[in-house]
Amino acid sequence: MSWFKQLFNKEPKAPVIDLTKRFDLLGRVGRGTMSKVWRARDTNTGKTVAVKVLDKEKTKQFEARFAGLNKPTEGEVAVQLKHPNIVTTFEHGVTKDGEQVLVMEFIEGVGLSYLIDTQNETMQEHRVNLMVQLGDAIDYFHRSHWIHRDICPPNVLVDRSQRVKMIDFGLVVPDTPDFRRPGNRTGKANYMAPELMKRQKTDQRIDIFSYAVTCYEMYTKQLPWKPGETIEMMVRHLNQPPKDIRELVNDINPKIADAIMRGLAQSPDDRWKTVGDMVAAIRKAT
Repeated sequence: MSWFKQLFNKEPKAPVIDLTKRFDLLGRVGRGTMSKVWRARDTNTGKTVAVKVLDKEKTKQFEARFAGLNKPTEGEVAVQLKHPNIVTTFEHGVTKDGEQVLVMEFIEGVGLSYLIDTQNETMQEHRVNLMVQLGDAIDYFHRSHWIHRDICPPNVLVDRSQRVKMIDFGLVVPDTPDFRRPGNRTGKANYMAPELMKRQKTDQRIDIFSYAVTCYEMYTKQLPWKPGETIEMMVRHLNQPPKDIRELVNDINPKIADAIMRGLAQSPDDRWKTVGDMVAAIRKAT
């Protein structure tokens, strides 16, 4: 855990990465609410990589929520993560314009959202395996003392070998008392745990809820309740239990159904204690 503590003693200045000199930007491959991603050739190594550039103002606004807490940046978090189901970040720094930038492995594959929408052969044949891989990645993430806060299909890729890759860490915070305090509501509304919506104290169990919503969607192609475009709309559904997945998928393994529905419990105390426990239950069911 020493490296985790060291993150709070930041280096005085991140290295400058000159995008135009260092990389041949071959084309845009993604755009998030706070970033842009390019497929690029690294002129230093000749390798194809993904270059992620964070929006300067939006990143500044988000990090301002944690003023005085010395929150690690996305790059500082990402370069520490070493797991087969998490995208590898080779380095991080800032552009000449002061934008945070991450240099990552380039994943040849499709988004989990695409597999959910199409319910194609890959999803039908590998669904449980994909769920387990994603759960393993989150378990490693939690054991590394982080809270993700944005587990959802758009933040997951599946490569050509059906290997899951978590790709986004923009809303991550350390799993420490200062960052579990009530009040900071971030993430996508349809995947937010009730306690996060209510601005109550949070912990890693908000990720268990989001993971369960994602698993539910992988089976049903829909959310456990009527979706909402705004947090206010979602609040209306806080007191409504999620629709039982068995009503939508008649042939689902009952133990897997139980695992997912427990992860969707309104109260964090009624959910799995750890995502590792939930993944173990899914593994045992199969």
